[in-house]
Amino acid sequence: MEKIHEIRLFVRVVDLGSFSKAAAEAAIGQPAATKQINRMEQQLGARLLHRTTHGVSPTEIGLLYYEKCKTICHLADEAQSVGTLLQTQAQGAIRISSSVAFGRRVMAPLVMEFMQMNPHLQIELNCEDRYVDLVEQGVDVAIRLGKLADSSLGAGYLGVNPWILVASPAYLKEHGRPKKPADLGKHNCLIYSSVQGDDRWQLSGGDADVASIAVRGRLRSNNLSMLLTAARHNFGIAALPLYVAHKSLESGAIVSLLDQWKLPQQEVHAVFPSPRLVPAKVKLFITWLQGQFGPNWWATIGT
Repeated sequence: MEKIHEIRLFVRVVDLGSFSKAAAEAAIGQPAATKQINRMEQQLGARLLHRTTHGVSPTEIGLLYYEKCKTICHLADEAQSVGTLLQTQAQGAIRISSSVAFGRRVMAPLVMEFMQMNPHLQIELNCEDRYVDLVEQGVDVAIRLGKLADSSLGAGYLGVNPWILVASPAYLKEHGRPKKPADLGKHNCLIYSSVQGDDRWQLSGGDADVASIAVRGRLRSNNLSMLLTAARHNFGIAALPLYVAHKSLESGAIVSLLDQWKLPQQEVHAVFPSPRLVPAKVKLFITWLQGQFGPNWWATIGT
C-alpha cells in the first residue's frame, strides 16, 4: 500500500505541477512529499521530474512513468471498489464533468439533492464545454449530450434534451410571427455557435417533412444563457433547449414558435471510464440520476 501511495503522490505532483499542492492534497508536509519522490527516483535510477522555481514538470522518462502510474492508480481504484459493490449509501468522492449550461442549470441542483441524501459523499462538479478525457482527467461521471461515439466507456441513458424556437412577444409584435420554417430566413436569429448546425437550422414536421433553413442575425454566442437573455430583451428568435427556456416560457417573457415543427433533440447519457467493476458510488449515482429524468424533466429540474 505504501508503494501505491507513492505512485498516487507522483501522479498528483505531475497533474498539479507542484510539490506543495500535491502535499497539501495528500495531507502531508512538502518535505515529506519531496522525500518520497526522491526515494522513488533513487529506486528507479532515473530523474523523473524537472524542478525549477516555476514548478515541476516530468522528464521524458518521467512522462512515460507517469502514464503507467495513472493506469496503476485506475486499476487500484477498481480493485478497491470490489469490496464496496454492495454499499447502499455512497461514500468517498465523485468527480463529475458537464457542459457549462447543463451543469449550472440541471446538474448543480441534482448534485446538491444527492449530497443531502448521502452525507458521507464529496462531489467535485466541473463545468466546461470542451471534450474531457475521463481517464486522463480522473473523471468518474461525465454528462454527454448528443449521440455517443463508439468507445470503451460505460454509459447509462438518462433521457432526451428537446430544443424549441422562442422569441419575446415584443419582438414578434414588431417583426411578425413566423408561420412556416422559410419565414425564419427573414428574421434576426440568435445563433448558438456550438449545436444545431450553427447558422442552419434543421426542422422536421409531423408529416415527415424536413426543412433546412439558413438563418442569420446580429448576435451569435456559444453561451445559451446569453442567447436566452437576448431573446427576452427582444433581439430576435433563438433555438434553445427546453431546460434553458422553460421558466421564461412559464413567465411569458418568451413564447414558443412553429410548434408543429421540431428541432433535433439530443440524447442525454451519463458516461463513466469503464463498464467493468463500476464503483458502487458511481453506480448508485447514475441509477439515481436515471430516476430523475422523467418525460418532462426540464419542468421539474433546473434553475
